Amino acid sequence: MENIKLFDCSRRHDVSKCAAVVKGGGVIVFPTDTVYGIGCDPYNHTAVSRVFVIKARKTGKPLPILASTMKDVKNIALLDYRASVLAKKYWPGQLTLVCPLLDSNISSLLVSNKEAVAVRIPGNKCTLELVSECGFLVGTSANISGKAPARNIRQILSSSLKGFDAMLDGGYMTHEKESTIVDLSKKDHSNIVREGAIRSEDIRETLSTGGLTN
Repeated sequence: MENIKLFDCSRRHDVSKCAAVVKGGGVIVFPTDTVYGIGCDPYNHTAVSRVFVIKARKTGKPLPILASTMKDVKNIALLDYRASVLAKKYWPGQLTLVCPLLDSNISSLLVSNKEAVAVRIPGNKCTLELVSECGFLVGTSANISGKAPARNIRQILSSSLKGFDAMLDGGYMTHEKESTIVDLSKKDHSNIVREGAIRSEDIRETLSTGGLTN
């Protein structure tokens, strides 16, 4: 484990130390609601570029941003009525929403056509503590693109994912699926980009019962 700092969610001071790595421009691996994630400061373009390199991910495929409060989310993304309905039911939790971008200072690598950004408030207690100290955190699965996501630290250490600065151990992730992604960046049109931990039919039902239809 060459030059990688290892922190533990059970130690509150460790979470603060891990947040300090992020604020210092580092790239970290951390637990989420579903699988382990990898991320950095979304305003640090160099750090964001490193995440793409580490994951061997094409730069034309944006990454989501995690926040700890609705107020923070609304500072970077425009949440319309549809987004508000879904957020009220599923946040904090396993739902990522793609919404119109409000903050142009976010790294362009995270923005879809420079018009939309993916956002989520995680439900994992450790992740929320981390994000609250970071302000915002890029949060994508900690694996090489196309490979299976990791559910514990050992899987990451034995994988080909290399080049990050620190790891925050939150134990074994019990959920097998990643978050569900819903694109609401276009007015009057919703698109379920990826069905994950939340079923597509549940998303549609929530929008329908909220007075909304596709």
